[in-house]
Amino acid sequence: MFADIVKISIKAGDGGDGAVSFHREKYVAAGGPDGGDGGKGGDVVFIADDNLSTLIDFRYKKKYEAEDGQKGGAKKCTGKSAPDIVIKIPRGTLVRDSDTGRLIADISANEPVIIAKGGKGGKGNMNFATSRRQIPRFAKPGFPGEKYNLTLELKLLADVGLVGFPNVGKSSLISAVSAAKPEIANYHFTTLTPVLGVIKVDEKSFVMADIPGLIEGASGGAGLGHAFLRHVERCRLIVHVVDVSGIEGRNPEEDFQKINYELAAFSEELSKLPQIAAANKSDIATEEQIEEFRNFVGEDYPFFVISAATKKGTEDLINHIAARLDELPPVKLYEAEPVSLEELAQKDPKKRVFTVNKVEEDFYEVHAEWLAPILSMVDMNDYESLQYFQRVLRSSGIIDALEAAGIHEGDTVSVFDFEFEFIV
Repeated sequence: MFADIVKISIKAGDGGDGAVSFHREKYVAAGGPDGGDGGKGGDVVFIADDNLSTLIDFRYKKKYEAEDGQKGGAKKCTGKSAPDIVIKIPRGTLVRDSDTGRLIADISANEPVIIAKGGKGGKGNMNFATSRRQIPRFAKPGFPGEKYNLTLELKLLADVGLVGFPNVGKSSLISAVSAAKPEIANYHFTTLTPVLGVIKVDEKSFVMADIPGLIEGASGGAGLGHAFLRHVERCRLIVHVVDVSGIEGRNPEEDFQKINYELAAFSEELSKLPQIAAANKSDIATEEQIEEFRNFVGEDYPFFVISAATKKGTEDLINHIAARLDELPPVKLYEAEPVSLEELAQKDPKKRVFTVNKVEEDFYEVHAEWLAPILSMVDMNDYESLQYFQRVLRSSGIIDALEAAGIHEGDTVSVFDFEFEFIV
């Protein structure tokens, strides 16, 4: 089964929490704070694998989570960082954020790409000791790892794309000029998935893709071809295969125009790609049919008369393709799109999202998911720990929001299960 679009969710590991610990040793009355930092959470890494040609595996496993970093320990021991999770995907896969549509990466090169970064470990209490604060009883929690809902879209990496109506001989052509062995039969839609073939010419080689047959209306969703038009987008050159014999009662000129219209309707860039016209099934066509189609094509496209069944003219076609590819730019790669200001604001620790609700005249609720790990590390019985929590509320803008909502001294503020009295 061929799958070229899937949706998955990934989450990098959270950083380990910093430790609250004090040095304990015989004959050492006040050893001081020695809580270590937490370890880093694991990253989610994507890497191209040429042994994969479909995204079908992601239909059955849709959630991928890296491990969290370990908590810090006593004696200034840093927690162990979690290993990265490496996900192998077919070369040529585009990775998009499903929520925003932003292109995160084009997995086409050999280098692994970090899609979601693991959170940094929190600082242990050994980092907060000062001359005035000699016994810090709090530590920082680890930062959460990034998480995304992703859309994976496979766009085949092929130099040449074969396009044309069903049953015009595309599969026969790629079978005749390469080692690829697609299914060939005398009925429409024999090819249900794209087929790649490597073609060698002297010292050079290039990849040709047999794109499943397009039909009129494919760009709007008709037939099978619309699902595979995306695979033509990376191609450097298009070979437009036409059944010049008209053996099935079709008109070669009309077919040629209709397919080019569908390419242009799907993407303006496709209509601008260099194109070669290949008049196939010439072994059963008359000279009049061939010349009529040649005159129709004119000088707008290089024209080749071929027969994939007998291999007539295929060598000249392949040699021309190889020479033409030397003049064309490499296979198209997509640039990752920058993070929007809105998305960046949500990731910025100083701009965390929160809401403040006035429940009663003297009672206010604060909703902020990112506060949960911080609150869990605060010692409510320690003055300095409470001061740290107050600084977080101030720096994040929560105090300003409460004041803007009309809070007065002595009113009650609830954050999760923790309630405190507001003091100016």
